Amino acid sequence: MSTKIWLSSPHMGGGELKYIHEAFNTNWIAPLGPNVNAFEAALQAYVGEKKEIAALSSGTAAIHLALILLGVTIGDEVICQSFTFSASVNPILYQGATPVFVDSELETWNICPQQLEIAIKDRIKKGKKPKAIIAVHLYGMPYNVIKVKELSIKYNIPVIEDSAEALGSKVNGQQCGTFGDLGIFSFNGNKIITTSGGGALVCNDAATKQQAVFLATQARDEAPHYQHSQLGYNYRLSNVLAGIGRGQLEVLQDRIDARRANFEYYKLHLKAQNFQFLEEPAGYFSNRWLTCILTPSFQMREKIRVHLQTLDIESRPLWKPMHTQPIFLKYPRYVNGVSEKLFEIGLCLPSGSNNTENELDSIVGVLKGF
Repeated sequence: MSTKIWLSSPHMGGGELKYIHEAFNTNWIAPLGPNVNAFEAALQAYVGEKKEIAALSSGTAAIHLALILLGVTIGDEVICQSFTFSASVNPILYQGATPVFVDSELETWNICPQQLEIAIKDRIKKGKKPKAIIAVHLYGMPYNVIKVKELSIKYNIPVIEDSAEALGSKVNGQQCGTFGDLGIFSFNGNKIITTSGGGALVCNDAATKQQAVFLATQARDEAPHYQHSQLGYNYRLSNVLAGIGRGQLEVLQDRIDARRANFEYYKLHLKAQNFQFLEEPAGYFSNRWLTCILTPSFQMREKIRVHLQTLDIESRPLWKPMHTQPIFLKYPRYVNGVSEKLFEIGLCLPSGSNNTENELDSIVGVLKGF
């Protein structure tokens, strides 16, 4: 093959340039401006539930601000789903807090409610009630929002809903990103829509959004001079990148449809093979950001991955659990073996909304050879 098949590459819709040109023509080349306001408004309209959106420089920045807004500080503990990308965890350390890792359930591959309650009870018993829970909708598949919310209420621990990979995913018709006390989205270059680099914080009220924006713009006090009473950050999304986001939102449903079609194509053509796919539980709707398969063994996964690589086809093992990462080995964990097994045998297949049927057919042909 002469052209590389990427795992998940950016896919422009064509309308982005209009908003970028507007930013240039009006000289709004800054982390504020009409595109930022319009992008936030469009996101709010999309997710509904009377939420307030703060557009930020990354999903990581959104998690960091969420922790700050919840009062997480040095010495606190934050429960975090272990089966995720490190960006879900790193902001906990930014705040000088301790991550407590919780393993996954097989039904969604996301945080296991049973392990979550075991962890909460044990941390309370040890005199360290967790300050927050970070639950992740991995690969676009929603976590068990109902049970996690029940535990959140039962133990009075707020939830940060990491929807970095789940824009457009739903549970019982409600958009992911709107179930937690705070939610986050990512618009990194590999996400279902992109602003090149960017993210958003989903807030329950205007006051919380206002505080988030204040912190994201260096926490500058109201004064004719530069005055600061608390620590601030340079986390606001630029007006130019927000213009890309506006154009991308216009084609979001097309991107969701294409990603879901990828999943169905792989599933249809590989149903006779010894691969497993993650199905949607009743009431769940996944945007299928990435299509993942479970292979029979680690050896098989690696043979497939390496062979695809020789053909210039990008694939990737499922996330290596955070509790097994060198940097996080010293932190508490409540595990059941699910995420480690998923990492051992799981593989992400090329899933871009711009992948052609010929490309998918090529990939399927390789997999059928195994």
